[in-house]
Amino acid sequence: MTGTAPDPDAPGHGTRLRATVDELWAVDVMEPLTAFLRIPDLSPAFDPAWSEHGHVAEAVELIAGWCRARPILGLTVQVLEIPGRTPVVVCEVPATPGAEAAGTVLLYGHLDKQPEMTGWRDGLHAWTPVLDGDRLYGRGGADDGYSVFAALTAITAVREHGGAHARCVVLIEASEESGSPDLPAHLAAMGDRLGTPGLVVCLDSGAASYDRLWVTTSLRGFVSGRLHVEVLTEGVHSGIAGGVVPSAFSVLRELLDRVSDPRTGEVALPEMHVDIPPARTEEARTTGAELGAEVAAGFPFAGSTRPLTDDPAEQLLATTWRPVLEVIGLDGLPATADAGNVARPALAVTLSFRIPPRCDPAIAAAALRARLEADPPWGASVAFELESLAWGWDAPPEASWLTDALDAGSLAGFGLDARHFGEGGSIPFMAMLGEQFPDAQFVVTGVLGPASNAHGPNEFLDLPTARGVTTAVAVVLEAHAARAT
Repeated sequence: MTGTAPDPDAPGHGTRLRATVDELWAVDVMEPLTAFLRIPDLSPAFDPAWSEHGHVAEAVELIAGWCRARPILGLTVQVLEIPGRTPVVVCEVPATPGAEAAGTVLLYGHLDKQPEMTGWRDGLHAWTPVLDGDRLYGRGGADDGYSVFAALTAITAVREHGGAHARCVVLIEASEESGSPDLPAHLAAMGDRLGTPGLVVCLDSGAASYDRLWVTTSLRGFVSGRLHVEVLTEGVHSGIAGGVVPSAFSVLRELLDRVSDPRTGEVALPEMHVDIPPARTEEARTTGAELGAEVAAGFPFAGSTRPLTDDPAEQLLATTWRPVLEVIGLDGLPATADAGNVARPALAVTLSFRIPPRCDPAIAAAALRARLEADPPWGASVAFELESLAWGWDAPPEASWLTDALDAGSLAGFGLDARHFGEGGSIPFMAMLGEQFPDAQFVVTGVLGPASNAHGPNEFLDLPTARGVTTAVAVVLEAHAARAT
């Protein structure tokens, strides 16, 4: 570190960083972030005509324009485009003088969004940002529009205090919500431009509470596809057909019962299960004991609905290291108001399996297809069409310097030490990076705390948490540079 650089361990340094981050968020971030929430830039899986509609291009233009306006010496911003692929925004910031030997830090996020969904509270809508207290409502703020603002604001804060950081590459993709299908092509086209990151910071994960920094230690993979069932070539009167023609719904129900126990939710495919590492089991016990009922408290249970288990440790393991099935789409049934007495000729459902880290998604998908298509009930026409799959990710062992930096960053941003836990969602890029850079250290974190409801109605970004995460990233960047200077 240069002679004029501040000591990141000096009393009050973290407090000063947090104050700078708060000011930068108020002056530089809130207005463009709010504008970003108005853009319906759906991920390509939900908008195949994304290029023609122009919403992704609008979001990219807003994000890239904001990045170019940052007062960071040496900053370059480029929009990478490949025909037929969603674009990627890449920002490069050179190392501060004296920190060139610290290598490269990669900071990752995405700007594509999930569909709006139904069920938003009165006065709220996916594409109409609303600030209610410390919560900014709208689709894509917490997942994951805030990330680019947090990344460059953290770098700015470090520099404004005369701190040091390594070369930083900020990569913002536009197909993550579709499983990142376009990212490998961009990485191949970039060649050696990423270098060999010694530290990867991913800002697309969650938090078990809003009072501290939460670091993700594992992510699940996924297997998704469409199950088709056909029993007739056309609908017929249910009174005439019933008792002779097998019910498409009953066939579908029997097939689903083959792969998931309807009473417990346990997935019945051995190929989707793994041996849980003892360290992750102990982590779930420790975190579960600390959080208690808060693990499940953030879900909007209806009526007297209760969790599948009351054990907080088991709840954490169930959402991180065990597979689960959710039926997320259904074709072939009319709305209840339009239902006629017709035996449905065919049904199709979209199946989404979350699979644990270390589970091979290709093997899991093959086993799933075999189980669904074998010996169909009543000889019905059954087909499973695979749509997407991705590996999960298990974090490498955390270096002691990083553990200390995360605690320091959490103290600066929130006033409490950091905590670690596994996440049930998927970030395909982490598995790609983990394979490509096995010696890198990872900080996977985010703002998706209880009830923030990414992908669903009433998604919100908790602003103090976003500022706290930004501050923590600034502290980690300084600590990373200090190791090599």
